[in-house]
Amino acid sequence: MHGVLIIDKPHGMTSAAVVGEVRRRGEISSAGHTGTLDPIATGVLPICVGTATKLAQWLTAEDKAYEATIELGVETDSYDVEGTVTRRDPDGAARVDRAAVERVLAELARTTEQVPPMHSAIKQGGV
Repeated sequence: MHGVLIIDKPHGMTSAAVVGEVRRRGEISSAGHTGTLDPIATGVLPICVGTATKLAQWLTAEDKAYEATIELGVETDSYDVEGTVTRRDPDGAARVDRAAVERVLAELARTTEQVPPMHSAIKQGGV
């Protein structure tokens, strides 16, 4: 089999585990994803198989778009939904106005260097 499979990665699976499932179920020896999604993330995960693995370098160079749902007024020790809540401000959302949110979103709508959270799929020391 050769081509690009568009997988809707479920919550809880690593991108590598999804590739492993594709290889196992499709009896495919050559397969790879075009960019890691953290285990808690869901969404589109293109998997190149067979000779299409040569396309991965161009697919990874493209811009990506992200969509998120947030809860204002809650802070966790891991900065994500899976951490332990360390602070809760029930009035936090009430103090945020639309103009402030739009200013922050405008700043985020550009290329940024992101500091990864403590729990992420980023490699450290080659691991």
